[in-house]
Amino acid sequence: MKRLKVKELLNLSMEELDKRIIELKSEYHRLIGLSRRGLLKKETGSIKSIRRNIARLETAKRLKQLNLVKGEKVK
Repeated sequence: MKRLKVKELLNLSMEELDKRIIELKSEYHRLIGLSRRGLLKKETGSIKSIRRNIARLETAKRLKQLNLVKGEKVK
């Protein structure tokens, strides 16, 4: 999974952010389930990157809710 860039995420709409969050969370839960059953071999590092990408998406969503761009309030 590639690293998502915050600048690109801020250009997405709230609906697109929500959609991506749902997709990544379902992928994350699938990988966690495989890991707990011992069926996950090569993708163990992707769990960490997916978790961080979810956090980036949540941060971008929160910044949009607060109308913050580059640390300044937009009026």
